[in-house]
Parts: sequence; structure tokens; C-alpha cells
Amino acid sequence: MKINQNTKIVGDKIVLVPYKEQHVPKYHLWMQDSELRELTASEPLSLEQEYGMCKSWREDDDKCTFVVLDKEEYEATNDEIESMIGDVNLFLTVDDRSEAEVEIMIAESSKRGQGRGKEALLFMMRYGIEELKITSYIAKIKMKNLISIQIFEKIGFNKISESDFFQEVTLELLVDDHFYSYLMDCTLSYNLLRS
Repeated sequence: MKINQNTKIVGDKIVLVPYKEQHVPKYHLWMQDSELRELTASEPLSLEQEYGMCKSWREDDDKCTFVVLDKEEYEATNDEIESMIGDVNLFLTVDDRSEAEVEIMIAESSKRGQGRGKEALLFMMRYGIEELKITSYIAKIKMKNLISIQIFEKIGFNKISESDFFQEVTLELLVDDHFYSYLMDCTLSYNLLRS
């Protein structure tokens, strides 16, 4: 999505930057891990295919993605590649573009369980509401990914279906005034910068 190509979102623990070609080799390396692919329901891609996906994410109107950087590491090195720890994505799923599927991946295992994924998820949801006018979110999560399911449920998502065939649950969150107020309270450090 071109709307976020010159956008950076800075928080307490993370920095979100647009997914660009320079990020592809490290992302591709992450996706060689079969467990990570299983948890994210991803297919193995060649490096060339990964560059094609990056181009698609940048140009398609129905997709928005940011790379998640560890803020402390980024401030110390000023190196996006070195400080990359994951990504966060939106897929706009209906014609009027008011609903989006949201995904979060913290690929660097040493950076999990410390609030970075939750901060990235909340920032992406706020960006979606304020910049893309999203009014409802869905998330599809593998049943065995209990930590992710718990994070989404704590935020306010509710389970709407379960698929034994795909081994995943689908959760939904409708954006209302109560949730938006909660989101604003949880994202006080959200700082959107445009260059």
C-alpha cells in the first residue's frame, strides 16, 4: 500500500517502518524456519518470490505492512536490518475497505514475550482506524499458537469460528467508542512521522 511508504511509527519498545526491498533478505531467512511458517500459515518462497511479495505489499491497495524494529537496537545502531524483529500486516477484506484481517509476527524469539508484539499490533490497529478508516478487524490464528490467541483476546477480540481442517481460529473485533478509548489509552507513546 503506497499510503504508508513514507511513514514511520515510533513507540516505547518498537518502531514500525514500511516493508522495502532492503528488508527482504532477512525476512526470507526468517521464513526458512518451518515452525515460523507453520505458525504464520506461510508457504516456503524463493528469494525471488519474496521480492515479488514485497513489491505486491508496497503497490496493492488492499494490503498494508510494516516491519517491526526493536527500538532500543534501532536507536543504538540506526540500522533497520540489524534491528528487524518481525512484521505486522493488514489485508483489507471487503469492497468498502472497512474490514481488515490483521497479523503480527515477532520472528526473533529473543524479542518475544516482552510486549513488543502487542505494541506493534495496537499501533497497526490504530493506524488502520485513523488512516484507513477500518471499523472491524479479524484475525486467523493457528490453534496451537495459544500465546497469540491470548493476546488478541486480551485486546478485545472474540472467537467467531474454529476450523479443525485448517487448525485455526477466527477472532473478530468491532471498533466502537469503548474500544477506541481503550486503544488510545494503550497507545499513548504512538508517534506517527511522515517524511
